[in-house]
Amino acid sequence: MSSPSAVARFLSSSRPLALCSAMSTAASKPRTKYVPRRALLYVPGSSEKMLKKVPQMKVDSLVLEMEDGVAANAKAEARTNIRKYLESLTSLGPHSCFELGVRVNSVASQLVFDDVKEIAKAENLPQAFMIPKVDSIEDLAAVFDVFRTAYGDRRILNTDTRMIIWIESARALLDMPRIVNAAMNLHRSAGFFKLDGAVFGSDDFCANIGATRTKEATENLYARQRFVTCCKAFGIQAIDAVYIDIKDLEGLRRQCEEGAKWGFTGKQVIHPTQIETVQKAFLPSEETVEWARSLMKEFVEHEKLGKGAFTFRGHMIDRPLLLQAMNIVKMLERVNGSQK
Repeated sequence: MSSPSAVARFLSSSRPLALCSAMSTAASKPRTKYVPRRALLYVPGSSEKMLKKVPQMKVDSLVLEMEDGVAANAKAEARTNIRKYLESLTSLGPHSCFELGVRVNSVASQLVFDDVKEIAKAENLPQAFMIPKVDSIEDLAAVFDVFRTAYGDRRILNTDTRMIIWIESARALLDMPRIVNAAMNLHRSAGFFKLDGAVFGSDDFCANIGATRTKEATENLYARQRFVTCCKAFGIQAIDAVYIDIKDLEGLRRQCEEGAKWGFTGKQVIHPTQIETVQKAFLPSEETVEWARSLMKEFVEHEKLGKGAFTFRGHMIDRPLLLQAMNIVKMLERVNGSQK
């Protein structure tokens, strides 16, 4: 087994590492289609009552929770319940969510080792593993080592399971480009779970920098904008902070629309009553959809003619705009084609 420090050195240098040589073929394995994550809802693994409701919950991304949503004295119970839930996936049948994920505890807590060891006993993997408080590439290396130890190379490589990370401290925010790049290196070179998105953990971030948390989130203006910029620089989904007043749906709508304008693709929700408002706010408008589809059609026509760059409605079209249009169409097709 390679040590986390050895993996961390590899992530910093991007040079090949011996542990990766046997994994290169699997690293290029095709992955699943686009997964919308307009709303991301937590369900504490310690609550059997809530777990029974999971199959019917109509939310894009549903997270079986072991971390902040579970009391310290209920961690072991949450692990066991989530492992049993994963074991029963086949008998439970189709779920109403697009993605069923599991959030383990952080590396710093030292609980992640027991978390992964327990859920690895289940034959079924979740569709995503959610990793909180990733403060450095050393944390990422430790996560990689924990999963390889518990699951083995074969189970990690032969899967479409994705990875979502949480950025929750000043250090993590400043180091975010290195962290995201390192995660992508692990996928490309070692076949580890593909990084699909990142989540801004505002409560822990505010505690870390000594800021006062408000529902308007003005204290996080810079942090949220840097966060979404880093996500988009690497082409991953950017999931915004929780809106803490669950009764203020109008305030929630405004903050969602603000986040969508900035480039966020979704938002965390802490109560089912927030889901509809959030998912509606992160749907593209009819005008945006028409623009995206027309742009893609125009691109196909120019490709047939062997032309490169072209103008569309007065704008020079480059790769980022084309990718933006493609993502809009993919997300809408997935949502409309799978309404539960």
